[in-house]
Amino acid sequence: MCLLDAVIDWSAAAISCRAVSHTDPANPLRADGRLGAAIGIEYAAQAMAVHGALLADAAGASDADNGPRHGYLTSLRGVTLHVARLDDLSGELSVYAECIAGDGQFILYRFSLGHAGRCLVEGRATVVLNAEAMISAARS
Repeated sequence: MCLLDAVIDWSAAAISCRAVSHTDPANPLRADGRLGAAIGIEYAAQAMAVHGALLADAAGASDADNGPRHGYLTSLRGVTLHVARLDDLSGELSVYAECIAGDGQFILYRFSLGHAGRCLVEGRATVVLNAEAMISAARS
């Protein structure tokens, strides 16, 4: 399921995307005919995943032996929902994620979801990379 429509801009530090899937009545994340604002976290998580893939591709980090690195959203902090729902907004959503710290095993992102210059959802997320490898190493 891809909620994002386009990458607008990206750098080693951040990514900006746009989405209109919040207006789709068939959006798979709708419940009881509505799309709650907390779903904005999934939009941001997808932007973080695309950012990671773009960085890996630029660095040639995905190789045949190890495959692509998988990230897992493990923690959310300081999340603020400024609206109750997303589906009642017409036009595009802007999705922004900025890497504010990272070390190859963990990445801390600041994210926001906006509409027409208004912040709808914001917060911070921690992504753990290659969690399976970390678990295997801890068990050894």
